[in-house]
Amino acid sequence: MTVRDTAYPDGTPCYIDLMVPDPRRAMDFYGALFGWDFADQGDEAGNYLLCSVDGHLVAGLGGSAPRQEAPAVWTTYLATSDVDASAAGVSEAGGQVLTGPLDVLTEGRMAIASDPTGAVFGLWQAGRTVGSQLTDAPSALIWNECLTRDFDAARAFYERVFGHATQLLDDEDVTYATLLVGDRIVGGLGRLPDEVPADVPPHWMTYFGVTDTDAAVARVTELGGSVVAPPTDSPYGRMATVADNQGVAFSVITVAAEPDPDRR
Repeated sequence: MTVRDTAYPDGTPCYIDLMVPDPRRAMDFYGALFGWDFADQGDEAGNYLLCSVDGHLVAGLGGSAPRQEAPAVWTTYLATSDVDASAAGVSEAGGQVLTGPLDVLTEGRMAIASDPTGAVFGLWQAGRTVGSQLTDAPSALIWNECLTRDFDAARAFYERVFGHATQLLDDEDVTYATLLVGDRIVGGLGRLPDEVPADVPPHWMTYFGVTDTDAAVARVTELGGSVVAPPTDSPYGRMATVADNQGVAFSVITVAAEPDPDRR
């Protein structure tokens, strides 16, 4: 378990949020699945909801605009100490700035962008809100990875814009690299397998920790969600990919229930 109250290093996945047509349905689903508490930020913030576990912020949830063409997704935000400079860097490196940069009241400054391969992500400059306060724990963010069909282009982009070092896995069956900030692994970058349908766009995938992956998948279906990829064992824990009751995909992976004090 990691609890943070200071800004994340630049280039680190630091926050996630979900914008969906029906926030109430999302509250029912994620509240039942993860035991999240929700705090409405009021009319000034568009009734955006902060999701927390034991008083620690883990994610955000809001309503998408009517007739919004973009699909509902979990958005991964990468930390930056200067969102305007990072947004300029996105454009210079062949990406696209889709929204912002703009201030979020006094909480921080943000933008939404896409890399040259089409994977959408956010930029977050900490203000009063540093990002997710609790990670590496059940019901909280565990891992973020970018999956794309043009691995080399995406790799060059994230190295240039965020200074990520990339370390390829020694596996002939997959093309995958870890993203490092300094000497710390912060996320992953992989090539979408050929068997993935062509209509699945490049994307950032969010992983949540659970104490029992099989039980979590069963609970997802009870709550009106669906299974995208059934539970399977990996060197990092038992994992699965599912979709919520509004069709938004995410992954779950088994983590230890007891906190590790050395990671605080």
